Amino acid sequence: MKGIEAQKGLPDQGTKEVLEELLREGARRMLQQAIEQEVEAYLEKHEYVTDEQGHRRVVRNGHLPERTLVTGVGPVKIRQPRVRDQRQGERFTSEILPPYMRRVPSVDALIPALYLRGVSTGDFSEALQAILGEQASGLSATNVVRLKKVWEQEYQQWSHRDLTDKHYVYLWADGIYFNVRLEDERICMLVLIGALEDGSKELLAVQDGFRESTESWREVLRDLQQRGLSQAAELATGDGALGFWKALKEIFPTTRHQRCWVHKTANILDKLPKKVQPRAKGILHEMYLAPTKEDALQAYSAFLRNYEAKYPRACECLEKDKEVLFTFYDFPAEHWIHLRTTNPIESTFATVRLRTKRTKGCGSTQATRTMVFKLATEAQKHWRRLHGYKRIAEVLEGRIFVNGVLQGQQAA
Repeated sequence: MKGIEAQKGLPDQGTKEVLEELLREGARRMLQQAIEQEVEAYLEKHEYVTDEQGHRRVVRNGHLPERTLVTGVGPVKIRQPRVRDQRQGERFTSEILPPYMRRVPSVDALIPALYLRGVSTGDFSEALQAILGEQASGLSATNVVRLKKVWEQEYQQWSHRDLTDKHYVYLWADGIYFNVRLEDERICMLVLIGALEDGSKELLAVQDGFRESTESWREVLRDLQQRGLSQAAELATGDGALGFWKALKEIFPTTRHQRCWVHKTANILDKLPKKVQPRAKGILHEMYLAPTKEDALQAYSAFLRNYEAKYPRACECLEKDKEVLFTFYDFPAEHWIHLRTTNPIESTFATVRLRTKRTKGCGSTQATRTMVFKLATEAQKHWRRLHGYKRIAEVLEGRIFVNGVLQGQQAA
């Protein structure tokens, strides 16, 4: 085997182990150096704070016990400097390596992702060792069960949080299906993400529902309203198949609708022969990437002319949502890339969406809901603010945009 790997230019097992060890050692040194520099900066900031005898009140005091941190390149051992701060009510807390942290956040995201893919609790140790290395510790089946209980408590607190001071300018809605071993049918997790006034995205709701029904979405929106969400969003983006739209009209009737172009494109292409799909997909792209609504409607008409006679079902799929496919043109052009699709939800759950090959899935609806919540909250840490977020203020003021360009008059 070594000979074959060498002939192909591939590293043998010994070389791989050396490379992995070099990566771990490099990560350890960088992290250790960053922590040391953080402590030095803290000490320099308070070096002139002294007691009555002139002794410094903020000094180093050796190291804390060595800690093993599980990372994406395997376990890394860190010795964190200890700081003695004699000022009343003050103490040093590392922002790089908070107290009791044993795993980097990426591992906390990995656990729910594996769970949603159907890895059972008993198989976690083997799965995580394959990813993080045989020396990965602290992630036994017992500890995973404990983590699940903690996350369930976090979800319960989060799902009852007060929303009185929240104002979401944009919403993204979708239903994510999962298999559950103890249920006869797939369950649907209803997920709602909102963009706040400062342009940051935030997970707003995760709740299991009966398929994607209007009643299920009505319960989600009513719950948000009862917890203080009184101001309607300006625009919501989602798939046309959702019962979300009817519920939204009832609970927040002023919110405008935008159909997701990723879902719409997939639904249309599904009704066309494969040999026709590349050209049709190109015309669909011309529609929602056009610089003006007028150009988009020209591409819309061209699609109907080309395919209406031979492929009426595909054209019906396009025509039924015409009034809500181009709403984004009435908002700032900088925001279009965010408003045309449900990408914030799609990208978060892309790796764990239900696949054609059935997996055994989570054991219960509660476990699935908890894991979806945890995966989303971990992903939320990396969500970026909206492009052109400073224009949100103009949207909330009711300013008029035509083809993404601000007009010189105020909305009535």
